[in-house]
Amino acid sequence: MDHGRRVNQQSLALAREWRRLGRVATGVALLTSPALFVLLHATYDWPLGWALAGTLLGVAAFRGLIDVLAHRLIPAPALYGAESQLRDQDVLSRRRLWYWRRKYRQLLWLAALFVVALLLTMLLELAFGGDTSIGGSIETMGDLFAAFAPLLIQYVPIITVLFFANFLILFGPLLLLGIQQIKGYEPGDADWGVKLSDVRGQVEAKQEITRVVSLWQSGEEFEKAGGKRERGVLFLGAPGTGKTMLSKGIATSFNCPFVSIPGSGFAQTFIGMDAVLVRFLARKAKKLAAKWGGQCIVFIDEIDAVGMRRQSLGSGFEPEPAFHGPRGALNPTGDLILETAEWREWLFNEREGERAWAYPAPVVRLGDAIKRFMVPGMGGTGGGLALNQLLVVMDGIDDPPATKRFLTRRLNTFLDALYVIPQRIGRVKLRLRPPRPRKEEIYFIGACNVALERLDPALTRPGRMGRHIHFRTPAWEDRRDIFDLYLGKVAHEPELDEPYRRDELARITNGYSPAMIDQVCSLALTYAHSDGREAFSRNDLVEAMTTVEAGVAIGQPYPKHEERATAIHEAGHAVCGHLYLENRLSTRLSIRKRGSSGGHHMTMEIEDRIGHWRSEQVGDLVWTLGAMAAEHVFYGQNTTGVGGDLGSATRRAARMVGVHGMAPAAIDLADRIEDEEARAEAEKKAGERFERIGYQLMHRSGGGMLADDAYASALGDPDKRRLIAGLLGQAFVVAWNTIRLNRDGTEHVAERLISAGELYGEDVTALLDGAVLRKPAIDVTDETTWPAI
Repeated sequence: MDHGRRVNQQSLALAREWRRLGRVATGVALLTSPALFVLLHATYDWPLGWALAGTLLGVAAFRGLIDVLAHRLIPAPALYGAESQLRDQDVLSRRRLWYWRRKYRQLLWLAALFVVALLLTMLLELAFGGDTSIGGSIETMGDLFAAFAPLLIQYVPIITVLFFANFLILFGPLLLLGIQQIKGYEPGDADWGVKLSDVRGQVEAKQEITRVVSLWQSGEEFEKAGGKRERGVLFLGAPGTGKTMLSKGIATSFNCPFVSIPGSGFAQTFIGMDAVLVRFLARKAKKLAAKWGGQCIVFIDEIDAVGMRRQSLGSGFEPEPAFHGPRGALNPTGDLILETAEWREWLFNEREGERAWAYPAPVVRLGDAIKRFMVPGMGGTGGGLALNQLLVVMDGIDDPPATKRFLTRRLNTFLDALYVIPQRIGRVKLRLRPPRPRKEEIYFIGACNVALERLDPALTRPGRMGRHIHFRTPAWEDRRDIFDLYLGKVAHEPELDEPYRRDELARITNGYSPAMIDQVCSLALTYAHSDGREAFSRNDLVEAMTTVEAGVAIGQPYPKHEERATAIHEAGHAVCGHLYLENRLSTRLSIRKRGSSGGHHMTMEIEDRIGHWRSEQVGDLVWTLGAMAAEHVFYGQNTTGVGGDLGSATRRAARMVGVHGMAPAAIDLADRIEDEEARAEAEKKAGERFERIGYQLMHRSGGGMLADDAYASALGDPDKRRLIAGLLGQAFVVAWNTIRLNRDGTEHVAERLISAGELYGEDVTALLDGAVLRKPAIDVTDETTWPAI
């Protein structure tokens, strides 16, 4: 007994009385059983075996009736905390009560139906002048049943077949297309030519999934030590980061069957069909697991198509960075591109586009038409039940087989309900053992392109897909590793094997996925062979990059004066960026037209960092305003191309003040003016002058971009607005003086850019280093320091 909780003594007494009552009832039934046997065998001439069986069932039915009636009159005892013998006896009694209560209820329903049928038959006999006695009506019922029985036997199978035929005609084609999306591969069936070693740039992800799959295949010792193998793994990351490729590597490298299905394959027109697909998927995986040692891996690509939150909840504090155009520029004009982790995530998701459905277009259109014109309630959930069913399947993989559970429960309950057959005799059990769970282990891998917060928590919790592996977009060092793989497969000039060349290739392929790098290498080899060369060079790679990129350069030439103005514009960005950008590296400088952009200066972060210093943010402002400063230094006015720069700079300054708590640099003239009052007055005037320049820039920037922006509140606050203006003014003064001091160097960069059209990697860095650029000393007391705009 559990001494930590006392049991009601009245409950114990009631339980003991129940046991006595049961024994007495059983004794009465056994004492009267000979009379029942004599009645069946001698009076009704039942054979000996049938008479014994009827007597046994009669004893059990009488004993069950006593239990049913007694429980209607006497309450059952509460035995929480009681000794195990009483609890076991109580469980046995409740199981017997459930069995016989159900049987007597069924008997009552049958009796009621018989009485209703008898009354209807008597009414018919009365209407047609027949025998209205009970015996005559029963005889008539027997004749009717004998007449209609052959018709029932004939037509019930036909109606059943027609029902299933119509079901298959209506649901079969769509269901068949869904089943065809489920691909099963046994070891040796397929080789995608992908090994785990071919997945580059995802070292941590490979290590983690290798560890997990190794435990799946041979984790018996791990479980003996008390560990628990993960049921599912979730791959998280932007499109093109190698999630599907790694799954193919798993299917090729590990010796176990592999089943795959796209998440969109669960989308069905009619309610319930998606749940059927999930069940078929589980059945196929279990069959393969039983055939191949008890293990199978199920891969669901784009599981977000079926596993999204059933109720969306918004979250997050800082809005996503704004990117523009197909290349993710920082400004609407598209000529400032900075590679960061956020930029790569945005770019990879942009390339993905709209998800392609697993079914052919005509089938999708047919399904949409059915949804529009279907009777309400008949369809259109598009996979709404698949998630629920998938969760049930993942939780139920370890359950014993349903058929064995059903048969064991039914047979053991029937034997208990006979009362006279004990559960055991000595050490010999007279009941079927509880079925054990299946030995087959089904493991799930899901890949998705959305944030973890957007998936249903029921799917991502521990015990289901509780292990989350993140795939990052390829950074500089990752792209270098990817180039090591693909350059090793194609013929190239030895120069490309030099470490500095590999670093440069990784630097200039900002935002490239592994597939794009593979395509660039293949295309470069195509260009080399078309020129009669066996190996490609760096120039071939650069030309292949231009072709592969989404924004292919437009061949229309500039007018000469506009070409020089564009080169001055981009040179202004490059010169200021080279001097003031921290943790940045120039990767490309171009005046080739791409989309709406006449050129661009592309940079990358040397290190992916979460936080940034104020000096880095100010450097970005100077870089952004460098083009406008260059146009004013060379032409005394600006072109329409600075509009995007001004909007981007205003947005960045508003973020610095309104979100990041940054302000303009303090003005200190202590080394210039000794008198404190005069110094304070001069510092105040300089600050106001910076603010006036900043206000001029803000008023010239596009207002629409900030109209619905989260940072608009900073611009609406007068104090914050003054700080924003001060930041912009200081940044523009620095940019303007930088271009003025380095006018010759800026012009040299522009002339080189005009002749080349586009420069990559080391060419850009060498050009800027060779210009011998210098930072100006800003003297606010010197009138020549202040630009006129």
